Amino acid sequence: MENQAVEVLDRCAGYGNFVAHAFCQGGPVMYLIAFCGVIVLMLIIERLMSLQRLTVDKISLNENLFAMLLRGDLKQAVAFCDSRPTPLTNTLKSGLIQVMNRRPDEEIQVAMDASVLRETPRLEGWTSFLAVFGNVAVLIGLLGTIIGLITSFAGVAKADQATKAAQLSQGIAEALNCTAFGLLVAICAIVAFGYFQIKIGRAISDMQESSMTLLNLVASNRDKMKD
Repeated sequence: MENQAVEVLDRCAGYGNFVAHAFCQGGPVMYLIAFCGVIVLMLIIERLMSLQRLTVDKISLNENLFAMLLRGDLKQAVAFCDSRPTPLTNTLKSGLIQVMNRRPDEEIQVAMDASVLRETPRLEGWTSFLAVFGNVAVLIGLLGTIIGLITSFAGVAKADQATKAAQLSQGIAEALNCTAFGLLVAICAIVAFGYFQIKIGRAISDMQESSMTLLNLVASNRDKMKD
């Protein structure tokens, strides 16, 4: 067992040394790619934390909230939304306030639609920048590739026969490493962008669906509603 653990650690250390060596071979452009990678990582962490804070379980929320509406307790329903300030609860709260003010169904729906438009940017946040930095990482990687090839062929043209092969391989290694690291950052950014787009789309759909359900519930039980 101990031998297996040592072997795993040796493999991890070897892989880490390989990545560090490849990074150093990539030249100065690697630092720009690393900068993009850090920003992408920060955006992913920020979005994970924000979406966890801004989303709630729609089924559980609706069961509790709509049960209050069926009892006609509007104030308790509004207080329930205030206790969980998320885009979904804020949207439903805007409709409940219109119900308390005895507004017609059209105005209730308009208030909730306006809330959906207002809350959507909160859900989206900086998500679009993941796609931006994913594309930028690819372009920087291509820039490093071109610089590596230019350096390689320029060095070969001036070098003697003994050092031509070494300089050519060094330049090609720099070019390919830049391409690989740029693509790695881009893949992480684009996959995260797609994941967050799905999460945001579901949250927006939950707001729209719950607002329609709320309006139908109010319309069919308006006689039970009390201030």
